[in-house]
Amino acid sequence: MNETKIVVSGKSFEQYRGSLLAIITNEDKYLPFCTDKLLKKQLTKMFDTGDFSGKKNELILFYPAVDKRQDSISAKRIVQVGTGNLSTESQPVINEILRGVGGLIAQNAEKTKSEDIAIVLPDFLKALKGCGAEQIVEGLLLGDYRFIKYKKPATDKKTFSGIKKITIYCKKDSRVIRRSVNRAQLSSQAALKARDMANEPGNLWTPQHFAAFARKLAKKHSLKCKIYDKSQIARMGMGGIIGVNQGSATPPKLIVLEHTPKKFSKTILLVGKGLTFDSGGISIKPASGMQDMKYDMCGGAAVLASMHSVAQEKPDVRVVAVVPSTDNMSGSKALKPGDIITHYNGITSEVVNTDAEGRLILADALAFGVKKYKPDCVIDLATLTGAVIIGLGHHRTGMMTNNDALAEQLKQSGEYCGEPIWQLPLDEEYTNQIDSDVADIKNTGGKAGGSITAAAYLQKFVDKTPWIHLDIAGTAWDFTKKSYITKGASGVGVRTLIHFIRNWNKTLNF
Repeated sequence: MNETKIVVSGKSFEQYRGSLLAIITNEDKYLPFCTDKLLKKQLTKMFDTGDFSGKKNELILFYPAVDKRQDSISAKRIVQVGTGNLSTESQPVINEILRGVGGLIAQNAEKTKSEDIAIVLPDFLKALKGCGAEQIVEGLLLGDYRFIKYKKPATDKKTFSGIKKITIYCKKDSRVIRRSVNRAQLSSQAALKARDMANEPGNLWTPQHFAAFARKLAKKHSLKCKIYDKSQIARMGMGGIIGVNQGSATPPKLIVLEHTPKKFSKTILLVGKGLTFDSGGISIKPASGMQDMKYDMCGGAAVLASMHSVAQEKPDVRVVAVVPSTDNMSGSKALKPGDIITHYNGITSEVVNTDAEGRLILADALAFGVKKYKPDCVIDLATLTGAVIIGLGHHRTGMMTNNDALAEQLKQSGEYCGEPIWQLPLDEEYTNQIDSDVADIKNTGGKAGGSITAAAYLQKFVDKTPWIHLDIAGTAWDFTKKSYITKGASGVGVRTLIHFIRNWNKTLNF
């Protein structure tokens, strides 16, 4: 993944000489001020003829007219993109529309193979609670993503490797816009790192790769890093991680990354499921679609990628990321249905279904993190259940919690970032479904309320700590089609976590 250079300029966009200039407009026929009479005439004529009306997601590409008798705009191409009527929309909807605009521009850059692009930031955004630069840049960077690491470059056509430079033209508030752009760049880079991890195949992204990523990030940004190997995990009594790993030839890892300010009063614990491939174990999955089980580590990827932003922004809150990582295979020593394991906190569990393995490794990690770090809140992310897809489709992440006030704050972060969350109940009736006749609990409560009973299992391992479980099985890949969500892993959860942490002093009041 190449990092894109972004420049904020107070100069006139008419001086731009690159490949693609983007002008953003609306249904009020907004046009940026320009002295180039030919360009102004072209832009106006598109509205007058009805070829362009400024509607949401409307886009038109054209080539600027040139007059040799006078100075003309030097951009090779111009793309005009519509936003619709933003004045009637809520802030989260506006944010999403602007990200979509950025994504459309990124798609057009790929189509025209434009590595150097420019954006004219429209004045009409200033009346809408912010300049919108953050969301437009997010859409651009996220929409410019491609995973072609293992593809041989085509020899018969020019290869487009991505946007290398973005220039943002704005008349005023350049300092504010630079801060917005910096936020967008950090959160987008983190989300793209999560996509990269998740798109790797299971044979080339293992627990050892997770550990190497964490060590490299810690070394670069002075984070604390601790990697627990199989023998240490076993000695700590983490029967869930060891049990799931029994059928695998690849040893597990427990990865811990920690950002610790010199002075802090609060601690946020992030836990992500790092199941690098899930065959289902003895309770094997159907062959159809099993290749997508390389995505079963998207929760772990989101948690570690979020630390990429945390490490650079250095918030004055301690943030600890814990990722239990293994794969789930059906080797000769694999867990069998009916086996009983003992978790880190001493709770015994009857393994009814070896394909319900994510909760087994998360349980150990949650119990460990809560005991060791005594966090003020815990958020875990996991591609945990197919049931959440049945309930919510691929449009919203399922959320279960023991603290509604905390849940509301995270939900707001999700809405702000275009990663919507839907809260499901977590009452005692669901917990009763995981009662076992031979152990303290069992790892499934049947098909009914499957996402909720999975969360009920995890709740046994957080004590009374305010906690949220995010089931991202429906949104980690095959997420709602958007111009800035490319095929494959979506990186969902990363920007939501980053936004939540950025606003921690407003959110940790539950």
